[in-house]
Amino acid sequence: MNRFVLDYDLDLNMRPAIGSLSFGEDAAIVAEQGGAELFRLDGSDVAEAAVIAGVGAGLLYARLSDGGERVLCRFTMSALKPAGEFCKIVNYYAQTKTAAIPADRERRVCPKCGRPIVEELTVCIFCYDRKSALKRFFSLMRPFLKRIAAAEGFLAVSSVLYLLVPLFSRFLIDDHLRPGTGTPAQVLVLALGMLAARAVGELIFIVSARMFNHAAIDFSNHMRNAAYDKVQRLSMGSLARHTPGDLIRRVMEDTLTIKNFLADGGRWAVEQIITFVVVMGILFFTDWKMTLIVFAPVPAVMVLLSRFWRFIHIRYERQWRKHSRCQSILHDIIKGIRTVKSFGNEDVEIAKFSKATRELAEVSCSNEKIWALLFPFLTFFTGAGEFLVLYLGSKAIMRGEMSFGVLVQFTMYIGYVYAPLRWLVSFPRWLADAMTSMVKVFEILDEEPGIRAAEEPEIRPLTGEIRFDGVSFGYKSYEPVLKDVSFAVRPGEMVGIVGRSGVGKSTLINLVMRLYDPNAGRITINGADIRDMPPDYLRESIGVVFQDTFLFAGTIYDNILYAKPDAAPDEVFAACKAANAHDFIMQTSDGYNTVIGENGYSISGGERQRLAIARAIIKNPSILILDEATSSLDVETESVIQESLSRIVSGRTTLAIAHRLSTLRQADRLIVLDKSGIAEMGTHVELLRKKGIYYKLVMAQRQSSSGGKRAAAPAP
Repeated sequence: MNRFVLDYDLDLNMRPAIGSLSFGEDAAIVAEQGGAELFRLDGSDVAEAAVIAGVGAGLLYARLSDGGERVLCRFTMSALKPAGEFCKIVNYYAQTKTAAIPADRERRVCPKCGRPIVEELTVCIFCYDRKSALKRFFSLMRPFLKRIAAAEGFLAVSSVLYLLVPLFSRFLIDDHLRPGTGTPAQVLVLALGMLAARAVGELIFIVSARMFNHAAIDFSNHMRNAAYDKVQRLSMGSLARHTPGDLIRRVMEDTLTIKNFLADGGRWAVEQIITFVVVMGILFFTDWKMTLIVFAPVPAVMVLLSRFWRFIHIRYERQWRKHSRCQSILHDIIKGIRTVKSFGNEDVEIAKFSKATRELAEVSCSNEKIWALLFPFLTFFTGAGEFLVLYLGSKAIMRGEMSFGVLVQFTMYIGYVYAPLRWLVSFPRWLADAMTSMVKVFEILDEEPGIRAAEEPEIRPLTGEIRFDGVSFGYKSYEPVLKDVSFAVRPGEMVGIVGRSGVGKSTLINLVMRLYDPNAGRITINGADIRDMPPDYLRESIGVVFQDTFLFAGTIYDNILYAKPDAAPDEVFAACKAANAHDFIMQTSDGYNTVIGENGYSISGGERQRLAIARAIIKNPSILILDEATSSLDVETESVIQESLSRIVSGRTTLAIAHRLSTLRQADRLIVLDKSGIAEMGTHVELLRKKGIYYKLVMAQRQSSSGGKRAAAPAP
């Protein structure tokens, strides 16, 4: 059963506690603490839920239907926002008797360990199943496993060749460097053998490294493309839960971190394991007693590392938080640099970023101090092993129980035995970074799109007949923006959507484009539910001009072509002429090949708007949507754009939103929205005669435009 859970941290006597308050589809409020149920309250007995915010703490209480009151829970201020959401859900049920529980509720505290969940994630990185993450990681590697296995095979051969050098040294010392035991030719052969083993090992290592790096890069590119593909296919509701900077980091930086973990950590892990196993085998075969002495410090090192891993994982999670905060601030500042400069807040933003980087530097320095303290202990333990081998080996040589060559072999191999232990010290850092990045990338890959394609999509010619049947929608189901909206638009009709800010005008056109799906009711075009149509096919039949026009960095021609990549030049020119854009384009330095900056900052707002209109109509859509297309323009520019709009709306079904109500006079009908849904519907003249909401909006706007003087009532 789906439930909305509020985690609280104080009991009713204001003592620290860990508890939860939940409201589910059974319309019951359930309080639990310490694993036991405290009480259960039927939602039908609640008239209203409310929050009281005090100093450092707050309480959530319910006004009951019988006139009484009951405290539901207490909490510190960290739970204030979710407590408010809890109230909205309960109050929505009290008004409608419908339990609207959000399916994508994000709990910011892990219910398992109690730690706060990292910002930008919905799962706890401490309690995330690492085995399943690694298992999925290897399943994604499957297409590249043959290349990786071949690279690891070459690496194994290279490692074995390196390990032959101490054996050659032993034979050289014991059999050929004692007086009367060898000849210069034999020494030369052994020396050349050592050189050949080392040279061939290096060549094979180069081949292995190139193969492994190429496979890791291809794997990273595969993950990056998969993540980007998923981002493109997410609904607007899903995208709204992430910042642009967060999505960029997941697609680019986190996939790079995973690639580095594979290319460095993965490759060296195999080499260290192979080296350790082969060396231990050689040493046991040579002298098992001395091998046990070499291995003696290893248990102490492993205990030290195990304790260190538990501690450093938390430290590096904190460092990752600070680093993520710095990136978010930097992304926001660069994106909004014009706003920063226009308000003269450069020093404020510099101070904000400096504070974030200072906190990052402090955590990073603290972590590096820990590394600096750990390495001496590790060096001491490994040095103790080398000392024991030298001391006991020297005594064995004096007693005649060991040759000098064997001792040299052991001392050379000690480095190969302890190198994996030194490598293990760095492994927690790589693993912590890689696991966090894996969780973030997998979270995007696993996110369910809010807009689902029909199993058997219906494709039919769209002539522009739009119908809303009892449509209700809210970005949160318990906060409806549109309520039971029903109307029909005939093919070729122009309908204006008006109303005060926040009543759902833009939401309505978002539903037509199926950027969101209604919570209730349905929207049909030509009698077919738009949920039964392929989203791409639906949007190909719709042209849209937004208030905030976005243009890509590139040429004017490429920006127009974006809506219809296969359009012929004549189609581009015709669309620009219809949008009154052709003349100003031809006056630019390079005409249609003029390069405009990102978002068209090198051209005026009116010129950007005309390019947006040309881009919207080049594909000859049967439905045209105008979302405040002229609200930010001066009167002269608006008249030019209005002329182009009056030309292109002819014969097309058009939905137009405008704050300047005078621009909607040519509309066949007007729909007036308010908080309860559709308040009025009719022509401009009819609505003025009603003297309702529309009449008041027109009068308020005329009074504003006349400088505050009372405007004369408009003649119907």
